[in-house]
Amino acid sequence: MTMFRISEAAAVLGVSADTVRRLVDGGRLPAHRDEHDHRVIAGTDLAAFARAQTEEDERTGVSSARNRLRGIVTEVIRDSVMAQVEIAAGPFRVVSLMSRRAADELGLEPGVMAVAVVKSTNVVVEIPDNARVASH
Repeated sequence: MTMFRISEAAAVLGVSADTVRRLVDGGRLPAHRDEHDHRVIAGTDLAAFARAQTEEDERTGVSSARNRLRGIVTEVIRDSVMAQVEIAAGPFRVVSLMSRRAADELGLEPGVMAVAVVKSTNVVVEIPDNARVASH
């Protein structure tokens, strides 16, 4: 089973290590001690916690899209027809191209909270070179 150190779990969740420690200490995220007496979190427990957090996402309408990334608009570049909108969603950078009119109607400017909704039939999944994958 894959185990995550506190700092690794923090990176996955997009929060600080202190936040993960508080979640563990508060009983919201299960952790165990490894052979070096460090707290570690089972990958299955971390996945369940992350999924529960996404299920708390309030939706304003009905949609078939399930990939929703809440974040803050960090940049909007407009020309006469199109707009490029950049959103920081946790540790992720999402860039959207849309009509200038749509960006104007939504009031998209740096500092505005927004949700990037991704509807895709092609999603690439990669395992980082430095990922620790263990099995028992």
